[in-house]
Amino acid sequence: MEQIIGKENWKSLLEIRSYLASDWLELCRIHDLARPIELQGSCDEHAFVPLAEDKEDLENFEQSLKYVACLDGRAAGFVGVLDNEVTWLYVIPEDFAKGIGRALLEFALGTINGKAVVYALDGNSRALRLYQSLGFGENHRFESENNGFPCAVLKLSQ
Repeated sequence: MEQIIGKENWKSLLEIRSYLASDWLELCRIHDLARPIELQGSCDEHAFVPLAEDKEDLENFEQSLKYVACLDGRAAGFVGVLDNEVTWLYVIPEDFAKGIGRALLEFALGTINGKAVVYALDGNSRALRLYQSLGFGENHRFESENNGFPCAVLKLSQ
């Protein structure tokens, strides 16, 4: 477990811990609130599918090592890692801009040996700014689809 002292605008401690099966419903809620924001400017909003209903994402979710950020004893976000890839990074919208995403990403990077990789939707400016601020750079852009809707994806690495 790692504890990080919060920024001035929130006085609590942020705890990052391993995922527990009892976190499932709360992580679904975080994903389902944050995912539509991720899609804005990146992909058709109809591409949104709740995590619990997305078979492809569920497989990736299950394979990834997951860590949960808790703020004042409640889940505020989560990150996933599979090999050298950051596979998941979501923060509940009410806690955006508090440094939780950065703390989760830094924690995840500390678990990766070697060069880290992340994929982000082109147009997801919030995520791209975070990744770039931690040394990620674009090394490939490709066209893909998200639940049947076209989108452009960026592969970034450190």
